[in-house]
Amino acid sequence: MTRAVVITGTRSTGHRDVASYAELFAGYLGPFADSDASFYVGGAKGVDSLALLWLAGNTSSRITIVVPGTVQQQPAEARQAIARSRDRIKEIVELRADQLATPAFHARNRWMVDRSDMVIGFPIAGPQGTSGTWQTINYGAEQGKPHLIVPV
Repeated sequence: MTRAVVITGTRSTGHRDVASYAELFAGYLGPFADSDASFYVGGAKGVDSLALLWLAGNTSSRITIVVPGTVQQQPAEARQAIARSRDRIKEIVELRADQLATPAFHARNRWMVDRSDMVIGFPIAGPQGTSGTWQTINYGAEQGKPHLIVPV
Protein backbone atom coordinates (compact mmCIF):
# COMPACT_ATOMS: atom_id res chain seq x y z
CA MET A 1 0.00 0.00 0.00
CA THR A 2 1.40 3.38 -0.97
CA ARG A 3 1.14 5.90 1.86
CA ALA A 4 1.82 9.64 1.84
CA VAL A 5 2.55 11.15 5.24
CA VAL A 6 2.93 14.80 6.29
CA ILE A 7 5.39 15.52 9.07
CA THR A 8 4.79 18.69 11.03
CA GLY A 9 6.34 19.90 14.24
CA THR A 10 7.68 22.62 16.41
CA ARG A 11 10.61 24.75 15.37
CA SER A 12 11.67 24.93 19.04
CA THR A 13 13.59 21.72 19.62
CA GLY A 14 16.43 22.75 21.92
CA HIS A 15 14.77 21.28 25.02
CA ARG A 16 15.67 17.72 23.88
CA ASP A 17 18.86 16.26 22.45
CA VAL A 18 19.19 14.83 18.94
CA ALA A 19 19.26 11.24 20.25
CA SER A 20 15.87 11.80 21.89
CA TYR A 21 14.37 12.94 18.58
CA ALA A 22 15.96 10.00 16.75
CA GLU A 23 14.29 7.66 19.24
CA LEU A 24 10.92 9.39 18.75
CA PHE A 25 11.24 9.24 14.96
CA ALA A 26 12.21 5.56 15.06
CA GLY A 27 9.15 4.81 17.15
CA TYR A 28 6.58 7.01 15.43
CA LEU A 29 7.82 7.51 11.85
CA GLY A 30 9.61 4.20 11.48
CA PRO A 31 6.47 2.01 11.35
CA PHE A 32 5.20 4.05 8.38
CA ALA A 33 8.55 4.46 6.60
CA ASP A 34 8.66 1.49 4.25
CA SER A 35 9.81 1.64 0.62
CA ASP A 36 6.27 2.42 -0.58
CA ALA A 37 5.88 5.46 1.69
CA SER A 38 6.27 9.11 0.75
CA PHE A 39 6.89 11.84 3.32
CA TYR A 40 6.10 15.52 2.90
CA VAL A 41 8.35 17.66 5.09
CA GLY A 42 8.00 21.44 5.46
CA GLY A 43 11.65 22.35 5.09
CA ALA A 44 11.81 24.53 8.21
CA LYS A 45 14.18 24.39 11.16
CA GLY A 46 13.37 22.25 14.19
CA VAL A 47 11.37 19.06 13.76
CA ASP A 48 11.25 19.45 9.96
CA SER A 49 15.05 19.44 9.66
CA LEU A 50 15.55 16.73 12.30
CA ALA A 51 12.92 14.48 10.71
CA LEU A 52 14.38 15.04 7.24
CA LEU A 53 17.84 13.99 8.41
CA TRP A 54 16.43 10.96 10.22
CA LEU A 55 14.34 9.85 7.22
CA ALA A 56 17.25 10.35 4.81
CA GLY A 57 19.63 8.36 7.00
CA ASN A 58 17.34 5.58 8.19
CA THR A 59 14.72 4.80 5.55
CA SER A 60 14.22 4.17 1.86
CA SER A 61 10.97 6.17 1.76
CA ARG A 62 10.50 8.95 -0.76
CA ILE A 63 10.97 12.45 0.65
CA THR A 64 9.44 15.65 -0.71
CA ILE A 65 10.42 19.03 0.77
CA VAL A 66 7.82 21.79 0.50
CA VAL A 67 8.68 25.41 1.28
CA PRO A 68 6.36 28.43 1.17
CA GLY A 69 8.84 30.56 -0.78
CA THR A 70 12.21 29.21 -1.92
CA VAL A 71 14.79 27.02 -0.22
CA GLN A 72 17.18 29.99 -0.14
CA GLN A 73 14.67 31.83 2.09
CA GLN A 74 14.70 29.06 4.68
CA PRO A 75 16.79 29.35 7.88
CA ALA A 76 20.40 28.12 7.71
CA GLU A 77 19.60 24.97 9.75
CA ALA A 78 16.94 23.97 7.23
CA ARG A 79 19.10 24.74 4.17
CA GLN A 80 21.92 22.65 5.65
CA ALA A 81 19.61 19.68 6.34
CA ILE A 82 18.27 19.86 2.78
CA ALA A 83 21.79 20.04 1.34
CA ARG A 84 22.98 17.08 3.46
CA SER A 85 19.97 15.00 2.37
CA ARG A 86 19.83 16.10 -1.28
CA ASP A 87 20.65 12.66 -2.68
CA ARG A 88 17.66 11.21 -0.79
CA ILE A 89 15.13 13.94 -1.59
CA LYS A 90 12.80 12.99 -4.43
CA GLU A 91 11.45 16.49 -4.99
CA ILE A 92 11.69 20.03 -3.67
CA VAL A 93 8.53 22.09 -4.11
CA GLU A 94 8.98 25.86 -3.85
CA LEU A 95 5.54 27.49 -3.64
CA ARG A 96 7.11 30.95 -4.20
CA ALA A 97 4.83 32.96 -1.90
CA ASP A 98 5.22 36.72 -2.26
CA GLN A 99 5.50 37.21 1.50
CA LEU A 100 6.75 34.72 4.07
CA ALA A 101 4.07 35.35 6.67
CA THR A 102 1.49 33.16 8.40
CA PRO A 103 -0.80 32.83 5.34
CA ALA A 104 2.08 31.46 3.24
CA PHE A 105 3.01 28.88 5.88
CA HIS A 106 -0.63 27.81 6.26
CA ALA A 107 -0.92 27.50 2.45
CA ARG A 108 2.21 25.31 2.46
CA ASN A 109 0.73 23.14 5.21
CA ARG A 110 -2.58 22.74 3.36
CA TRP A 111 -0.71 21.90 0.13
CA MET A 112 1.06 19.04 1.90
CA VAL A 113 -2.05 17.73 3.68
CA ASP A 114 -4.09 17.85 0.46
CA ARG A 115 -1.60 15.42 -1.11
CA SER A 116 -1.28 13.11 1.88
CA ASP A 117 -3.04 10.20 3.50
CA MET A 118 -2.16 11.06 7.10
CA VAL A 119 -0.44 13.63 9.34
CA ILE A 120 2.13 12.97 12.05
CA GLY A 121 2.61 16.01 14.31
CA PHE A 122 5.29 16.76 16.90
CA PRO A 123 3.94 19.81 18.79
CA ILE A 124 5.39 21.28 21.96
CA ALA A 125 3.96 19.34 24.92
CA GLY A 126 1.05 21.04 26.62
CA PRO A 127 -2.37 22.28 25.63
CA GLN A 128 -3.33 22.56 21.99
CA GLY A 129 -2.30 25.92 20.62
CA THR A 130 -2.55 27.95 17.44
CA SER A 131 0.87 27.07 16.01
CA GLY A 132 1.44 25.94 12.44
CA THR A 133 1.89 22.43 13.79
CA TRP A 134 -1.60 22.44 15.29
CA GLN A 135 -3.03 24.17 12.21
CA THR A 136 -1.65 21.33 10.08
CA ILE A 137 -2.89 18.58 12.41
CA ASN A 138 -6.34 20.15 12.63
CA TYR A 139 -6.58 20.72 8.87
CA GLY A 140 -5.76 17.05 8.32
CA ALA A 141 -8.43 16.04 10.84
CA GLU A 142 -10.97 18.32 9.10
CA GLN A 143 -10.14 16.50 5.86
CA GLY A 144 -10.87 13.18 7.57
CA LYS A 145 -7.25 12.06 7.49
CA PRO A 146 -5.73 9.99 10.28
CA HIS A 147 -3.38 11.92 12.50
CA LEU A 148 -0.86 10.95 15.11
CA ILE A 149 0.16 13.50 17.73
CA VAL A 150 3.51 13.02 19.49
CA PRO A 151 4.11 15.82 22.05
CA VAL A 152 7.76 16.85 22.42
